[in-house]
Amino acid sequence: MEDLGSVAWPPEPIRTERLVLRAPEPRDRPAFVDLHASPEVHTYLGGPRPREEVERELPEAPERWPGSFVVERDGSMIGHVLLRRAAGHRRPAAAGKADLGYLFLPSAWGFGYATEACAAALGWLDDALPGEPVVLTTQSANLGSMRLAAKLGFTEVERFEAWGSEQWLGLRPPVTPSG
Repeated sequence: MEDLGSVAWPPEPIRTERLVLRAPEPRDRPAFVDLHASPEVHTYLGGPRPREEVERELPEAPERWPGSFVVERDGSMIGHVLLRRAAGHRRPAAAGKADLGYLFLPSAWGFGYATEACAAALGWLDDALPGEPVVLTTQSANLGSMRLAAKLGFTEVERFEAWGSEQWLGLRPPVTPSG
């Protein structure tokens, strides 16, 4: 995965009203295994991977690269927010832009944590790389992700067929620094 260029990493933990976003650590590995092996989490992502495979392939400190945030609530990992360069994206409208992704454990669904965490990560990106446009791709059937995209200010660029399903590509225009 491509990183976000020359951003300082890891940043100080980002604190929101209920959450902490921080760099992944070895203690997060069991939650990463749960995320990647969860049938619920991967309903719109091509299905889960077998737990044994995830256990075998996941490094001791998973997903340690610029733009990879563990989302923590009350000292435990509940999700993962990803910001990465959309290099090699299948859609020309997304190529080269920052790409937002997120995974949350099913026990954390329905409380607004994804909105809170993604907004905080986007705020970090706006400070780290002012003027950076951001894209988000999800299956159009994933109504929760479609609602989240709208709450975060993404607007539809296009719909396309991939992986046997209709995909939705949204764009969040660059946030310009206020003088």
